[in-house]
Amino acid sequence: MHLTVKQYLLKLAHPFTISRETHTTQPSVIACLSHNGKTGYGEATSNPYYNKTAVIIEADLLQCWNAIKQQDFTNTTPTQFWDLAHTHLKDNLFALCALDMAFNDLYAKLHHKKLYEIWEYNTQNNPLTDYTIGIDTIEKMVAKMQEMPWPIYKIKLGTKNDIAIVTELRKHTNSVFRIDANCGWTADETIKNAVQLKELGVEFLEQPLPADDWTSIKKVFENSVLPIIADESCIVETDVEKCYNHYHGVNVKLTKCGGLTPARRMIAKAKELGMKTMVGCMTESTVGISAIGHLLPQLDYVDMDGALLLSEDIATGVTIKDGIISYANENGTGVNLL
Repeated sequence: MHLTVKQYLLKLAHPFTISRETHTTQPSVIACLSHNGKTGYGEATSNPYYNKTAVIIEADLLQCWNAIKQQDFTNTTPTQFWDLAHTHLKDNLFALCALDMAFNDLYAKLHHKKLYEIWEYNTQNNPLTDYTIGIDTIEKMVAKMQEMPWPIYKIKLGTKNDIAIVTELRKHTNSVFRIDANCGWTADETIKNAVQLKELGVEFLEQPLPADDWTSIKKVFENSVLPIIADESCIVETDVEKCYNHYHGVNVKLTKCGGLTPARRMIAKAKELGMKTMVGCMTESTVGISAIGHLLPQLDYVDMDGALLLSEDIATGVTIKDGIISYANENGTGVNLL
C-alpha cells in the first residue's frame, strides 16, 4: 500500500464570514492510498481555530505513514486501521481524518462496493443538505439566496442585528432556516432570540454559546423554544455524552473527530441517547463531501454544501441538486481527483 499526499488551495465563490473570521480560500490536504490498482481518497481542510495548518497535516500524515507502512494491511478492517493510525496521530485528528477516509474509500473499492453498502445502510430516505449563507450585508445575503435557490438555508449569525437579518431574509424565501451563531450569543440572548426565530421559520439553533460554558448551555437547553445542536461543544467521541441533557442533538465533523470511523460511533451513541444526529462540513471539496454522503442514512440533518461554496472543485463524486444528494457510479465514496 502506498500513500501520496497533495495540498490544494480551494478558492471560494464568495468571501465566507462567520462570527469570528472571514476567508476567501480554504487550504486542503488530500491523502491518496493506493493498493492493487485502486486508490482511496481522504481529505482534511486546515483550520486556524484548531491550529491545524495544511503543512502540519501533511507532515504528520507522512510521519505516521513512515511508521506503519511496513504493516500487512491485507485483512485489516477500517476500524483496525484507525486504531493503528490513531496511536501515531492522536494529537492531529485532522490528519487522521484524511487517512481514515482514504482507507475506508480504498477498502470499499477493493471489495467492489460503495461505502454505504459495506456498512449495509439503506439510502432510500436520506435527508436533504442545507446551503450556507455566511454573514454579510443583508443585500449580499439576499443575493446569495437568489443565486442559489434552496429548500433549506443555514444562516450564519453572531452580529448585533441578527433578528433584523433573518426577518429580512424571510421576506425573500419560504425555505427552512437553520441558524448557526458560532458561539456568538449569551444564554439570555439565545432564549429570547429563539422565540422570534421560531416565528420566522427557523428549525434549530446550532452552537449559540461558547463551547465550554456548560452552565449557560444547560439553561438554554431547558428554556429554549427551539432545539439546540452542538458543534464546537462536540469534537470527539467522549463529547457526545457530555452533550446529553445539554443539547438536543450533535453536529459531528469528520475532520475534527478523526474521520468516518469515530464519526459512526458518535452517531450511534447520540442515537442511543435519543439525540438528533447531524454531520457538518468544513468547506471540503467533493472528496470530503462524498464521504459525508455515505453517512446520510444515519442522520436527521446534514450540512454538506462545502463543495458548492467553491469556485472550482478538485474532484468528482457525489452530486447535489436542490438539496438532494446523488451517489456516483464508482465504488467506495465515488471519488476521483480531477
